[in-house]
Amino acid sequence: MAQASDGGKTVTLEVFRYLPDQDAQPRFQSYTVPFHEDWVVLDALNYIKDHIDGTLSYRWSCRMGVCGSCGMMVNGQPKLTCAAFLKDYDGPIRIEPLANFPVIRDLVINLDDFMHKLKELKTWLVPKAPKPVADGEYLQTPEELAKYKQFSMCINCMLCYAACPVYGLEPKFLGPAAIALAHRYNLDSRDGAKDERNDIIASSEGIWECTFVGECTKVCPKHVDPAGAIQQSKVANTKEWWLSWVMPQGRK
Repeated sequence: MAQASDGGKTVTLEVFRYLPDQDAQPRFQSYTVPFHEDWVVLDALNYIKDHIDGTLSYRWSCRMGVCGSCGMMVNGQPKLTCAAFLKDYDGPIRIEPLANFPVIRDLVINLDDFMHKLKELKTWLVPKAPKPVADGEYLQTPEELAKYKQFSMCINCMLCYAACPVYGLEPKFLGPAAIALAHRYNLDSRDGAKDERNDIIASSEGIWECTFVGECTKVCPKHVDPAGAIQQSKVANTKEWWLSWVMPQGRK
């Protein structure tokens, strides 16, 4: 961070500042930082934190698009700040916390609602037939893995929730990432909790709330396609409902 900027250039960041316990309203504070061709927004925020204003609060960890913790609104768009290059923006860059979430402090959001939904949906493997470790792994073919692999790539960055107009209007909506992760386990050949999840997924707060705007898929940095997961869940649940009436003994 101490190296000279490219040609002495600088860039201005307009950063959201807010302490709910102290401030009546949020405000924006401008910071001028060196411009480097290879810097991302997160580099600029780290420069501010290290050299200008140590009180600025935000989350980050890996800087490699893996941990998902540095998601913020960059000029009004949900982005991983470790992948948003300064060179791709003209003029001042406005940095805000992800939309649709309560703010804890500055750019730090409260994720309690999402974590509760993950727990409610049991977004982990529930074996069909638990067995002792001594009996070996729960084996799976490459074809069985391929059915859900795309949906397993979610890094819980919350960009999809910030982009989702339904979640913005109705916070009780389970939301894109939670449903995509539940769908991932429902597709897993080793899992046995599909019926439990589907009771929640098909509820009034689940898949039928989605209007298929598709912004969640557009902003996903890992190409998970949560919109696709929701539509697939709609088809699967409709099939299950139909079979329960037509072939009550034939459901699988």
